[in-house]
Amino acid sequence: MSDTRQQRIDNLTDAARRKSQEKVKAAEAAIRRLIKRGDPVTFQAVQREAGVSQNFLYKNADLRARIEHQRQIHRPAPRPVPAAADTENNIVMALTAEVARLKKRHRQEVDELRKALEQAHGENLALRRELQRRGGSDG
Repeated sequence: MSDTRQQRIDNLTDAARRKSQEKVKAAEAAIRRLIKRGDPVTFQAVQREAGVSQNFLYKNADLRARIEHQRQIHRPAPRPVPAAADTENNIVMALTAEVARLKKRHRQEVDELRKALEQAHGENLALRRELQRRGGSDG
């Protein structure tokens, strides 16, 4: 085998190793973020959060063990069948949680719109300046 061919193979192997290490780091960071937020640590949640495939998570023994361990730790306790009074409380709690979730989503959307508006104002100002520079008559 020629040196250049072996060198290309070595370079590809190194690149694959680095890419795999980056995916592992991303998955570990995703697990930490999920735990910090109090979200359940599942293969699907880690996959979405880290941007890696579920297959990658299942094939990596360390990540798989960590996710399965976290799933066991944070497994929700079975809920007893609620009485009639508890049902009303549950409805109130569910609606309160839904309102809180919607408020949070609303705040996020407002923030995104503010950022978009700021960007549009900046673009508008730049265009006005360009128009004035070219000799237009605006503002």
